[in-house]
Amino acid sequence: MAEQKRKPVKITETILRDAHQSLIATRMTTEQMLPIIDKMDKVGYNAVECWGGATFDASLRFLKEDPWDRLRKLKAGFKNTKLQMLFRGQNILGYRPYADDVVEYFVQKSIANGIDIIRIFDCLNDLRNLQTAVTATNKEKGHAQVALSYTLGDAYTLEYWTDMAKKIEEMGANSICIKDMAGLLTPYKAEELVKSLKSATTLPIELHTHYTSGVASMTYLKAVEAGCDIIDTAMSPFALGTSQPATEVMAEAFRGTDMDPEFDQMLLKEIADYFRPMREEALKSGLLNPKVLGVDIQTLLYQVPGGMLSNMVSQLKEQNAEDKYMDVLEEIPRVRKDLGEPPLVTPSSQIVGTQAVFNVLMGERYKVATKETKDVLLGKYGQTVKPFNPEVIDKVLGDEKKNAITCRYADLLEPELHKIEAEMKQWKQQDEDVLSYALFPQVATEFFKYREAQQTKVDAAVADTKNGAYPV
Repeated sequence: MAEQKRKPVKITETILRDAHQSLIATRMTTEQMLPIIDKMDKVGYNAVECWGGATFDASLRFLKEDPWDRLRKLKAGFKNTKLQMLFRGQNILGYRPYADDVVEYFVQKSIANGIDIIRIFDCLNDLRNLQTAVTATNKEKGHAQVALSYTLGDAYTLEYWTDMAKKIEEMGANSICIKDMAGLLTPYKAEELVKSLKSATTLPIELHTHYTSGVASMTYLKAVEAGCDIIDTAMSPFALGTSQPATEVMAEAFRGTDMDPEFDQMLLKEIADYFRPMREEALKSGLLNPKVLGVDIQTLLYQVPGGMLSNMVSQLKEQNAEDKYMDVLEEIPRVRKDLGEPPLVTPSSQIVGTQAVFNVLMGERYKVATKETKDVLLGKYGQTVKPFNPEVIDKVLGDEKKNAITCRYADLLEPELHKIEAEMKQWKQQDEDVLSYALFPQVATEFFKYREAQQTKVDAAVADTKNGAYPV
């Protein structure tokens, strides 16, 4: 029988979001992005991921930029290319669950300001935490992509993933992303997973992975051969290491086949040439640590994402307990099992890692439990794929276990928007400011003060010019 013809693979470019988030702590500025947009717009990308994730927080906190202004400028520049963002379900771009009215308003404003595709995920793969965002995206005529946080463990069988895919289609999503945040997906497992998802759903499948464990390019190759529709890549100056495989390399890998995206390598070279000095500067300044550019095979051995490992090492260093490193690595899978075997992605990775450190340092498991560990056991983060360890529930929660919730946590939250708007009205210059404040009250307030001071300087300079004084 003749082999079935495959479609050209589509490519989503991550250099304006995940690539610089993964390698240089999300420090690329809007000013650095704008001059190259015209060339990027000619490539023929499926989309450019340029917003969401940590970019919102970093823009306000470190770059003193309005993230909404960045989005509007990017939209004005990308005439032919769709813009994509990463959205943490009920947590939006923050670190706590928000009421539905805030989630709906954030989706509305994201699309109104230029976002076309919203990739929505939950750290526990609890679909209840995604429904509000999916419904809101559909209402605003955006593309709702639901991401499955990929992980390994007894519960995560092919049947689990295909069952999830069917439910995602039913909830109204337009596509599915396999979000392999720790680089755990190996080539033949990817082939198996993509084929299973393709048999379970008619939705397009996108694969997102990181190069951390060194197998990502091979994983993409096998996934695309198996029918994966879209892959996420980064332009070479900000590729590999804890980022994605390189755009130019993956485009070239499919050259001359049915799967060829037909990208112009000369155009890609011009774009890479533009970003290369930024990489050199980041290496020189120490913003880009050569450590994150290597291969960390421990990711596969211990199923621990790179960011979680570095966080754990610094916690042990602070306690002069670096000799306990292997003990903590062995404790992590045990804690993960106690807490219902969640995928290890923000914030569940930090919760599990920190609890494992406490368990080892205290010499007794759960002698000290963090507030976040308690909240997981109380059901505030959502439903895990496996039940919690009942002994751990008794030890950590005691009588408090009677307060555990089984409903979607956001159902217990009162509408918040009106209260938030009243709290920050003195700073409001645009509707979107309310959302910046809702997510990061202190950081946003500092930014609003900075913005006001800058405006005062500009007004004073304009007044001087009108009065005939020309500042040197």
